[in-house]
Amino acid sequence: MFLITNNYVLAKLMKKFNKFVPLQVFMNKDLLFSTTSELVRVPCASVVFITADGNYSTVLTADGSEYVLTLQLGQIEKRIAERLDPSDRRFIRIGKSLIVNQDFITLVNPSRQRLILSDCKSFRHEVTASREALKALKDYIEEEDA
Repeated sequence: MFLITNNYVLAKLMKKFNKFVPLQVFMNKDLLFSTTSELVRVPCASVVFITADGNYSTVLTADGSEYVLTLQLGQIEKRIAERLDPSDRRFIRIGKSLIVNQDFITLVNPSRQRLILSDCKSFRHEVTASREALKALKDYIEEEDA
């Protein structure tokens, strides 16, 4: 299978073969962010979490890379929603300053305000959030799993 990200190429293929091609097959699953000096392309599946600090956000990936962006978390959340299929709910906003990829959630402990994100092989990150936010996350995951 191949991935087409250029709309012009997609239109030519659709015209040539005179067939309907579902657009989600060709949707790019990378997030693109522009900083003042560079362009960052990050595959969605490798984003572990995104934290915010004022007008800046940091994207942490599974390979340990960190990208500091001049975007607020709400802007990143919007970009994620635009790039992913609506049924793809892997990213969850937790409180005011954290978005996590639920594929990496290993432990949620609301009473100790602990959230551990790991692939159970090569990395383990512990982040904190409010008790209320972690309780809501725990309830959400339990509902989705039921």
